Amino acid sequence: MARARTAGTPERRPGDREGVAVSQGLRVAAAYAWRLLVVGVVVYVIFALLGRLQLVAVALFLALVVTAVLRPLADLLARRMPRTVAVIVSIMGSLLLVLGVMALVGRVVAGESGRLGHEFAGGVGRIERWLEGSPFHLSHAVMSNLQGKVATFVSEHRSVLISSALSGAGRAVEFVTGLVLALFCSLFFIRSGGKFWRWFKGLLPQGARDPWDRAGRAAWRTFAGYTRGIIIVAATNAVLVGIALYVLGVPLALPLTLLEFFAAFIPLVGSPVALGVATVVALATRGPVVAIIVLALIVVIGQLEGHVLHPLVLSWAVRLHPVVVALSVIAGSILAGVIGAVVAVPMVSVAWSVICELRARPEPEPEPSGRSPSHLSAPPEPRAQPTGPSRAEGP
Repeated sequence: MARARTAGTPERRPGDREGVAVSQGLRVAAAYAWRLLVVGVVVYVIFALLGRLQLVAVALFLALVVTAVLRPLADLLARRMPRTVAVIVSIMGSLLLVLGVMALVGRVVAGESGRLGHEFAGGVGRIERWLEGSPFHLSHAVMSNLQGKVATFVSEHRSVLISSALSGAGRAVEFVTGLVLALFCSLFFIRSGGKFWRWFKGLLPQGARDPWDRAGRAAWRTFAGYTRGIIIVAATNAVLVGIALYVLGVPLALPLTLLEFFAAFIPLVGSPVALGVATVVALATRGPVVAIIVLALIVVIGQLEGHVLHPLVLSWAVRLHPVVVALSVIAGSILAGVIGAVVAVPMVSVAWSVICELRARPEPEPEPSGRSPSHLSAPPEPRAQPTGPSRAEGP
């Protein structure tokens, strides 16, 4: 009789007040909300730790980049020599190549410094006359006042500029330290990266090893493909820009080409900024016509990169919409400056590839009888009258 009286009444849960009904949608939203809060706190703590250990994080990122680029070369050399020797030869050869290019750029800048000083001095005068003419019609007094303000600012903030230069020297020391640490880590990653990954999988439970293995392999494929692809795209952009600047007779063509190469590692933003610097140099040394031609290279390089290079080189490794790329670059620059803008796109690409891999091959569901899959479960319980040998435990 008591059950009959209470059969039509809704079930009361702990915390529900008398006469207050909480809808199912609100319960689901609250469940998702507190879980999202927990995930947000974990992500915030991770980024806070990475911010405190920025030097170590950047060094590990550079080590992974070096590993992705040089591991195929080391594998090729390992066919003719011991593995350790092949790794050392590949790393030292690449390091000597980079140092040689930097020395060549420094020599070019030092050799053209005197001539560039005179050209820049004359270029500033040409820019002033151009701004005073049509279509801007700026008065000479305005230009003189602007020069006076710049000189006054430099004289008043000389101590700040000197301290900034000294802090830049400290940053240079940190950069060298991080570079040495990155080369040290990459030496072991290229030599025995597979052993590190097998050791890490051995620390995981048996049931979690397969998903982690698939996710890790997908992440490395995407990261390595993106790294090699962006190097190809950056080198292509740099060669095209270098040829154009050399044909137009713009000074410092080689340093500007190197600047374009490194700036191309920031998608959608880096290349226009580097070409903007080249435009200023061309305006100061060659005049407004050449500067307009260099400015037109921004559109040409952008179209070539967006419609030819990225679809051919990066489409098989990274499948992100340009809006996602732009938002990732802006968010990374806000969170961690230039470093964040560089690492944002590969991090988002790796995360997306891991999600796609885990969705493509979901874990097998339990059997209808309630038993787990044979490769994850313990042996079945013995029956009262066994008719044959029991099944062995899966791997």
